Amino acid sequence: MEEGLQQFKADFFKALAHPLRIRILELLVEGQKSVNEIQDCLEKEGSAVSQQLSVLRAKNIVYGVKEGKKVYYSLSDPMIGELLGVAKDIFNNHLVHTISKLEEMTSNDSDEENK
Repeated sequence: MEEGLQQFKADFFKALAHPLRIRILELLVEGQKSVNEIQDCLEKEGSAVSQQLSVLRAKNIVYGVKEGKKVYYSLSDPMIGELLGVAKDIFNNHLVHTISKLEEMTSNDSDEENK
């Protein structure tokens, strides 16, 4: 059971491991969007967007509903939006930590220069 869960997590995060896919998901957190809307928001060609949507569909991260000639995409689980929010918080924490370390190093350098 644990191995199956670990494999699911690995596959899930692998599917997220592309900046364009993350950006698509961030757009879909706002609500369903057509392929054309996604392309316009991202200013990317259709083939690039379609390729990334295909990966996300294959892992059941997004799903599409066809209405006439358009396909509208949505997140398969609203918790994906929460996950993206947590990732942003982790990034911000990392950034704060990095800035603190840099300030500490800069302070130590100026202290040594004043001696």
